[in-house]
Amino acid sequence: MALNNSQYNIIMRIYDRRQSDNRHDLEQRAVEVYSAVPRIKDIEDALSTTAMARARELILRGGETEHSKELSISIQSLIDEKASLLKENGFAPDYMELRYSCDACKDTGYIGDEKCQCFKQAVIDMLYTQSNLKQVLDKENFDTFSFSYYNDDIPNPVNNLTPYQNIKKVHLACKDFIENFDTDFQNILFYGDTGTGKTFLTNCIANELLKRSKSVIYLTAISLFDLFSKQAFNNDADDIITSKDLEQYLFDCDLLIIDDLGTESPNSFTNSKLFYCLNERFLREKSTIISTNLSLEMINGLYSERIYSRLVSNYTLLKLFGDDIRIKKKLSI
Repeated sequence: MALNNSQYNIIMRIYDRRQSDNRHDLEQRAVEVYSAVPRIKDIEDALSTTAMARARELILRGGETEHSKELSISIQSLIDEKASLLKENGFAPDYMELRYSCDACKDTGYIGDEKCQCFKQAVIDMLYTQSNLKQVLDKENFDTFSFSYYNDDIPNPVNNLTPYQNIKKVHLACKDFIENFDTDFQNILFYGDTGTGKTFLTNCIANELLKRSKSVIYLTAISLFDLFSKQAFNNDADDIITSKDLEQYLFDCDLLIIDDLGTESPNSFTNSKLFYCLNERFLREKSTIISTNLSLEMINGLYSERIYSRLVSNYTLLKLFGDDIRIKKKLSI
């Protein structure tokens, strides 16, 4: 998750290239306009000359004068003529203005001293691209999901559903989560036996939301608590992401996935940080998906009452059961 200097420089070079491309695009449009309406080139030259003359007048006279006012009138007249000519010849009013990929920061990545939202998204995109998640999502998505690994013969004694009937309901709940993502704040806890498709389904959801330009951060439980540990105890000068940044990424991304909860070593530190993370995202109405091999009873025993209460009260609980799909795949080779 930490962004080092090399990664930071890569992102800033992307912004430099955007600015260069923006200027080149403007130059190309200017050539097009000058070719169609030569008078506009004369107007722009006159605007430049008149603006410089007005600036000199203000500096020499120490303020507004009759002459500087006349120059202002001339400038406005030239601007009006230019706008009129652009319209008459079928060009948009802003056709000769610099355009930006992000109007908020004007493709600098910063608004004042604060990182722009587009910069934060660029960080998430970079970390996503440089992780192995991109390759995983190419293989694990709804197009490659198969119900054939779930038997339809033996019902579960608890809910009287076969693994096949159960996964059909879970699959539908995942689709509902995606379709209503923008309007219905939801969280999901996948739990159940090893190898029953919990991580696969989280990847399916991540893939669909990424295609809809949502910001998704995927972390194993071990990686999540390692980040919190570094934030609390380390001071790595090579890390560009500050503690404040880390919390913004974790708490403000559209979807946070915490995979394999329980593989870390639960203790007072991990308990406090997990509740902090879950609670902050709940208060901000930012969706979270957690997957775990633990049963609800084991979660209740390993984690604090506050965490257990948050999960059972505010998460859609989706239990998966059946044969270990990974073993089935190996046996079918």
